[in-house]
Amino acid sequence: MTASLLGRLRLAVVALGLATSLSACDAVNRVPTLEEAAKSRWGEVQNQYQRRADLIPNLVETVKGYAQQEKDVLVQVTEARARASSVKVDAATVSDPQKFREFQDAQNQLSGALGRLLVTVERYPDLKSNANFLALQSQLEGTENRIAVARRDYIQAVQAYNTEIRTVPGRWIASTLYPEAKPMEAFTATPDASRPPNVKF
Repeated sequence: MTASLLGRLRLAVVALGLATSLSACDAVNRVPTLEEAAKSRWGEVQNQYQRRADLIPNLVETVKGYAQQEKDVLVQVTEARARASSVKVDAATVSDPQKFREFQDAQNQLSGALGRLLVTVERYPDLKSNANFLALQSQLEGTENRIAVARRDYIQAVQAYNTEIRTVPGRWIASTLYPEAKPMEAFTATPDASRPPNVKF
């Protein structure tokens, strides 16, 4: 065997070894990479919920000026916002089903209260045509759409992460190198979401 052939053979073996070790690094780093992606998506969900919470005081004040007799609905919205803002679930605790459920329930209550407020507004034509109200309503609708997109993205990221730590070889890698890796919680539909809405004409 000539020296140049032997040199090329050594180079091929080194290249193969390097490719194998890089491939192994990808597999080893996949668990924390997917976990960080899910946490990032969770941060966006929280960001959009915070945006909604920030819009509510202005919306309530605008409605209050037109609909003094709807005090109960306004109080419900304000209280629901306070409850939703008080329940905190950060990216480190999305693997705690109880805390996650508390957060989701508080946000669902706020969504319900906002829905009742917007139905109440239908009785006030002057309010419905008020420029401030229309701008706030538009921002709120846009925020609700952003929340839906952020939740969808989070659910997909959690699915990828949970699948990785439950299947081979990710399961082996997680149990060996990342024993603290636990499945994350995803959003679920509200209990009454499967019922068709009650429409009256």
